Amino acid sequence: MSPLHHQLDTWIDAHFDDEVRFLQALVQVPTDTPPGNNAPHAERTAELLAGMGLVAEKHPVPEAQVRAAGLQSVTNLIVRQRFGDGPTIALNAHGDVVPPGEGWTHDPYGGEIADGALYGRASAVSKSDFASFTFALRALQALGVPLHGAVELHFTYDEEFGGELGPGWLLSQGLTKPDLMIAAGFSHQVVVAHNGCLQLEVTVQGEMAHAAIPDTGTDALQGATHILNALYALNRDYLQVRSGVEGITHPYLNVGLISGGTNTNVIPGKVVLKLDRRLIPEEDPVEVEAALRRTIEQAAASFQPPRGGRELQVSVRRLLLARAMQPLPGNRPLVAALQRHASAVFNEDVPAVGTPLYTDVRLYVERGIPGVIYGAGPHTVRESNAKRADEHVRLSDLRGATRVIARALLDLLHPSD
Repeated sequence: MSPLHHQLDTWIDAHFDDEVRFLQALVQVPTDTPPGNNAPHAERTAELLAGMGLVAEKHPVPEAQVRAAGLQSVTNLIVRQRFGDGPTIALNAHGDVVPPGEGWTHDPYGGEIADGALYGRASAVSKSDFASFTFALRALQALGVPLHGAVELHFTYDEEFGGELGPGWLLSQGLTKPDLMIAAGFSHQVVVAHNGCLQLEVTVQGEMAHAAIPDTGTDALQGATHILNALYALNRDYLQVRSGVEGITHPYLNVGLISGGTNTNVIPGKVVLKLDRRLIPEEDPVEVEAALRRTIEQAAASFQPPRGGRELQVSVRRLLLARAMQPLPGNRPLVAALQRHASAVFNEDVPAVGTPLYTDVRLYVERGIPGVIYGAGPHTVRESNAKRADEHVRLSDLRGATRVIARALLDLLHPSD
């Protein structure tokens, strides 16, 4: 470890209590999405950053776009620190998160510390990286040596709904154009690729009828079940489609939401399914969507309504297409620096792998910006209870990730060291 790396570590250790308090304050402002009223969290974050001498530009997304996406408010933040001529490295973390749900033994908005971990919704994914990225930048500022380039913090609020109003909006508006980027992570690994995701809404329309005379209608739920069986049968075929990316296995399909019917004594006239199809990096999203639509269409056509009953009417609407992230050649300096320092800090081998999750880092990569995923997460997503009750981040992981990020940034911006 070089003297400058040691100075970074020393500064981070001396200010770690401040970093923990910063993360606690972030957890204590809910960002449940839905409903997606996230502008208040951005305001609070900007206020906290200002107290550290960091100016956060506020970029509110127009209300009409936000409402059209099913959210209530989105204000994205950019902090810019120019050290000198050289590449701009963006650090992106998202503040929005799924609602807490049931089963918590700690207050999901308390930021409580117990047994060496900080508990709360988004404590691991990814408000922890608001903290690790912010304090890594502050450690660089405190170093006081000439650096070549710039660091930007991108704190955004639309990852759970696909990212188009988060990083996608900042990039499409020309508000930022970094040369490299690191996105909030969820494991000790350096993630260089991830799955894509296609989400479809399938509306199955039959004809309502009294439950006492069911043959006078067409049961939309039975029709939907017929379609569901055809969809789930695809998962057997998907097992044979293997990815060549380490950490990613095969495609899979899930139906996560079903709604319909009006009462227990009424034959359902309408049922809506929402499905999630994960795409491995090698797949063509256009072909995948076309194949799914054919499966749905064929299943609907083969459903037999009661004699004289109405034929099923089925419509399909795309909700989300998140393309897979594939590594760009320019990410190699990022990968090397992060692997080198993560291995040293955590005293373990740190692989560069893919993940079956999908994230909004793809929006940078789609625009030719090399990126990787690394942050304060534990060894696995499951260990942190991310998106489950009692989500938490271990304080040792938070401290370690802050060191790794700061050291890696130093290597990229001070290559003569």
